[in-house]
Amino acid sequence: MTSEVVYNLLESPVSIIHSKTPMHLASHSVRVLDLTTCYVSRSPQLHSIVILPAPEFVWVDPTFLGQFGPSIILNYSTASLDPGNLRGGLVGALCACILGKKGHNIDVFEYRADPRSADEKLSRGKSINLALSTRGRATLARAGLEDLIISNGIPMKGRMLHSVTGQQKKVLYDPNGHQCIYSVSRRDLNNVLLTAAEKMPNVKLHFRHKLVSADPAKGKLQLQNREGHQESLIDFEANLLIGADGAHSAMRQQLLKRRRTNFSQTYIEHGYMELSMLPRPDGKHAMEKNYLHIWPRDQFMMIALPNQDGSFTVTLFMPFQNFDEISSPEDVKSFFRKEFPDALDLIGEELLISDFLSSSPSALISIKCSPLHAQRAVLIGDAAHAMVPFYGQGMNAGFEDVLILDDLLDNWDVHGIEKCLANFTETRREDAQAICELAMYNYTEMRHLVNQRGYYLRRLVDQVLNKVFGNGWVPLYNSVTFTRIPYSQCIQKRKWQDEILEKMKNVFVAGTAVALVGVALQYRSNIPFRIEYLGK
Repeated sequence: MTSEVVYNLLESPVSIIHSKTPMHLASHSVRVLDLTTCYVSRSPQLHSIVILPAPEFVWVDPTFLGQFGPSIILNYSTASLDPGNLRGGLVGALCACILGKKGHNIDVFEYRADPRSADEKLSRGKSINLALSTRGRATLARAGLEDLIISNGIPMKGRMLHSVTGQQKKVLYDPNGHQCIYSVSRRDLNNVLLTAAEKMPNVKLHFRHKLVSADPAKGKLQLQNREGHQESLIDFEANLLIGADGAHSAMRQQLLKRRRTNFSQTYIEHGYMELSMLPRPDGKHAMEKNYLHIWPRDQFMMIALPNQDGSFTVTLFMPFQNFDEISSPEDVKSFFRKEFPDALDLIGEELLISDFLSSSPSALISIKCSPLHAQRAVLIGDAAHAMVPFYGQGMNAGFEDVLILDDLLDNWDVHGIEKCLANFTETRREDAQAICELAMYNYTEMRHLVNQRGYYLRRLVDQVLNKVFGNGWVPLYNSVTFTRIPYSQCIQKRKWQDEILEKMKNVFVAGTAVALVGVALQYRSNIPFRIEYLGK
């Protein structure tokens, strides 16, 4: 094929490129690995270069991406993709990192101020330390950040259950000791993700921007710029709008206005309050650090996750009514002395009273939404499926959304973005609802069922069958936490396991009954002989 080098790409409205050799465009050095015939034109609407595919595939080296405005999806020839990503929280920041690595131009709009700023570092904000597991790790790995995050996390190999008397019981996630989850700081993780995204030349972070309106059909946004002393309205347009703006999503509210959407939100009667357990005087953790500590008390519970600085983040989950009944220092001491005596000693009365009485319990919400998209806009993370935090999957599920969306976008072309997002809804809807339900169920398990003998019997049976059948019998918690099996399939497998165990129990009961009847009949047949023998 004849090579043709084009120097006037930016000036020419249309240029035809035939090349399998390196070429130079203006002052930029661009290396093309396998560029077959394609047409390059300027888009007056987006002020960007759009690559319109020829019949053959186009594969472009990443050094080309992002240098002339919009970018190219690598796996197939496509038009450019400029996602406007709303909210710089965990899911939004990681989404920017992963799509940014593909060369897409990303604008991240965050309602709040930069959490890395000096003022924001002084604010406490919400924490509920995060439990990082397989799904989240897989997404971080794609961004090239898994090792960094893991190295700053603390492995937790199981639960440590604390009784009212202070006795402790270890419940390992994996009896063989191979699997664990990681306690990571929400603030530290968010800072790492934002910094990683910010380092990319094709990713721009915009803080203190409030979404005013969105038109998903045209990919248009109107935002209120709250930076500086004077607020102003700005308009923004993108090929793809990604709403990663949390449980109270402004983007979701915009989509609800524009298409028929099934939406439900449920506040549970329990709230949560965060407390602190400081390190010992020698700087070490006050409890064993490689466990998720749980104080189950039937109607409420307390948990503690370790931090790198030797402290624990302690979270009390309890009905709001119970919180309302504790209003004085003596109430706090009395309640903890009765329910959590060992924790009271470890936290210390003075710090506990200060933390408790200076805080108010926060609400816990579960949200389900379907569909998860509208035209050129899509919801991910808590915006799509907020859940109560009792399965440790909120962040992991949100991160997995990014992984799935990224995979689907690899097959997107200029005419197929709506179909791509429809596929995302179809792929993720059932699983999103499944994990919301599992999270709600796990609260009952953590605060109540772990005190029941049946819980440990079932765990023992699951462990034995898992050892015998391997991947043919994976316990529910392990399949959710340590695999990427879709959440809905995890539930289906659990139901199948329940049915098998029920049949085994029935067979055992029936077999035992038959044996007892046989023994009784045998015993009965021997009665006359015994009477006769005794009579002699």
